[in-house]
Amino acid sequence: MTTADPALLARAQTLTEALPFMQRYAGKTFVIKYGGHAMGDPDAARDFARDVVLMKQVGINPVVVHGGGPQIGEMLGKLGVQSSFVDGLRVTDSETAKVAEMVLSGAINKEIVGWIGQAGGRAIGLSGKDGSLVTAHKIKRTKRDPDSNIERAIDLGFVGEPRHVNRAIIDTQVAAGFIPVIAPIAIGDHGETFNVNADTMAGAIAAALGATRLFLMTDVPGVLDKAGTLLPELDADGISRLKADGTISGGMIPKVDTCLAAVVGGAEAAVILDGRVPHAMLLEIFTTSGVGTLVRRKTRAFVPPPPPPSPGA
Repeated sequence: MTTADPALLARAQTLTEALPFMQRYAGKTFVIKYGGHAMGDPDAARDFARDVVLMKQVGINPVVVHGGGPQIGEMLGKLGVQSSFVDGLRVTDSETAKVAEMVLSGAINKEIVGWIGQAGGRAIGLSGKDGSLVTAHKIKRTKRDPDSNIERAIDLGFVGEPRHVNRAIIDTQVAAGFIPVIAPIAIGDHGETFNVNADTMAGAIAAALGATRLFLMTDVPGVLDKAGTLLPELDADGISRLKADGTISGGMIPKVDTCLAAVVGGAEAAVILDGRVPHAMLLEIFTTSGVGTLVRRKTRAFVPPPPPPSPGA
């Protein structure tokens, strides 16, 4: 009797274990916010592109929404344009808006389309302005003056918040076999160009599409408890408690808020993933344990997928 190479057997076993998940997610839509570490590393970018193409190949419909804050900052520096931030949002005047659109809709968007093409996929680059895919309104922010205790309005310029997503544009591209790659630039009611936070843009698109998953690719493992242990699943009630006791704080607050907005708006679930982990999306999709923090409106008991059919069945 011939003995197979154990390494090859392990690979085959991995594929058979993934089969029920492939069956479960075939035909479903996954919205992926791509940014952070992976965007600055060519090897990580190639891995990401291959993972997206693999998802498409097994019947999942991936929709990519990308960021590009560091690249915008770099270009602004080269052009000598000063910029500032309020609560993590870049104050965007008309000149900054033009640079943001150039970098996001131009250089970064087409680079990602190219990576996916090299991996064997068919991607199409879009921004929220194309066909009025995403319309937005101006974000309003206030800040309390510590001396007078008076709330003062802060003008962030052309920073927008999605108001409407025309899903027909995405549906048409997906039905034609394309992988949409969307830059977080939106259009206003009067033709203004708005720079939109990429997480927020991805959440709005996931809600509009009724996506099975929203993936927020970040530079952290997910939501951690006070001991630094990953929390595998959270719901609205759990998030409220963790905010109240300070476990969820700082930059994690807008991320969990984006996840909650997406699932309340129509997405099935959202996942905060560490984009630094190779093939993090595949591990999350095709294994029982996952690798990030999954957010639902209400947690539910885990129901394991059906076992693969036995040989000869």
